[in-house]
Amino acid sequence: MGKRFTRQHLGLVALIALITTALLGAGLAPAASGGVKSGRTGTGSGTGTAPTAAGIPRLTDARGRTLTLRGWNVEDKVHRGPDALSAITERHFADLRAHGFNFARLLVFWDDLEPRRGRYSEPYLRKIGRILDWAHKHGVHVVIDAHQDVFGPAFGHRGIPAWATRTDGLPFTPHPDDWFAEYFEPAVQRAFTHLYEDADLRRAQARMWRLLADRFGGHPAVFGYDLINEPMGELRPGEDLAGAARRIEATQLTPMYRRLAAAIRTRDRSNHLFIEPTPIVGEGVPTGLGRVPDERVVYAPHFYNTAMEAGADYDPAGGWITAYENAVTAYPREHSVPVVVGEWGPLNSGLPNMRRFHDDALASFTRYSSGWAAYVWCYGGGYCALDRDGRLRTNKERTATPYAPAVAGTVRADAHDPARATYRLAYRSTRRPGTTVLSLPPSTTGWRIEVSGRTAHPSARSVPPGQARQVRVWASDGTEVEVTVRPGSGRRD
Repeated sequence: MGKRFTRQHLGLVALIALITTALLGAGLAPAASGGVKSGRTGTGSGTGTAPTAAGIPRLTDARGRTLTLRGWNVEDKVHRGPDALSAITERHFADLRAHGFNFARLLVFWDDLEPRRGRYSEPYLRKIGRILDWAHKHGVHVVIDAHQDVFGPAFGHRGIPAWATRTDGLPFTPHPDDWFAEYFEPAVQRAFTHLYEDADLRRAQARMWRLLADRFGGHPAVFGYDLINEPMGELRPGEDLAGAARRIEATQLTPMYRRLAAAIRTRDRSNHLFIEPTPIVGEGVPTGLGRVPDERVVYAPHFYNTAMEAGADYDPAGGWITAYENAVTAYPREHSVPVVVGEWGPLNSGLPNMRRFHDDALASFTRYSSGWAAYVWCYGGGYCALDRDGRLRTNKERTATPYAPAVAGTVRADAHDPARATYRLAYRSTRRPGTTVLSLPPSTTGWRIEVSGRTAHPSARSVPPGQARQVRVWASDGTEVEVTVRPGSGRRD
């Protein structure tokens, strides 16, 4: 979503208040907080299960290791045509790795890829390839995101090409001070309906994804494909917003995801497929999406709070994170698919409660997800993670914590204590030999690594200040391993 609001964007707050009213009227209010259970006990089978909300699996690799993805969105929404993607440089990926991150959600735009129907841009494809090469060089996994904002350039934004935009002559009024409200313009809503329902547009969208999968499916940096960013749709007369979201997800998004999954699998049978609900999920609405029959589906909701998007501070007592967590875990639990949060992050991270917000959000993600991509890895103000000198901005540094990108065993516990800057991982090692990987961000004190367990041993027991490092842990079959990472002494030994 991102780059949507300023403090003046209060129209959407009123709009979402209507959504909340509709939720209550439709009986779709979030469940009580007791509905989320922390599955902290592993099965002991050595299959790589991990502590998430009950019934939600974790991502695993080909060796059965439990995976965690942590990173940021990488984008260039400003340049298009010959200059498309020019704002993304190798520095983005070098800096991601230098702060300990291993994941990027790369925004690409169909209107740049296929500016004229049936004519794909080879220069654009080469630029995507070059970006993927940088990511691989620096050890960053990438999800290619088919991004759209307010459908596309026909409405002054990016995404679906103008030639694929059909409005039936319905009106469109720009909202420069509240652009997300443009999703509710009749012409935009009708354009989504045609994308979902018109046979030729369905075929064109599938061809686009077949091309991307054929071109990049074998690239070592590619982890998966996000099939469409923040899809929306058309409200019917008399329909409330919550009911419309669930109908669109059930009757239009689910068939679309099934079509696109089938198209991609003709070219790439191994990478993951990331599917999103409508953005209404951010207001605590369980999605109406149905099952997408593919073994590598990942549920990829976004995590935005309307009040904070409009410039408000985080309210720790407001219950929003609990409501979101209860709503967002229903689908992956029912369909047994892992979760990666595709976007999150406040516009103004310097407000008084934003330190607490980052800590609460990260703790919540750990309970049910296999990772996240915050918004956005750029240099400057607004949503940008870093200042122009490459330093993490106020409270954004809370995202750079120790974690385990890969665990060779059944995870018993996985938790970071921000007050003590301490990370604890407990797992039972797998039957076949495997390597657990710890990612430690730069720290002024460095890190101390304590490992206990029969046969368990780390590649290092300390990390000096100043640089991100990876530490590996080995253990033989069936060992109960405990890893604790604490701040170091600050000395360069």
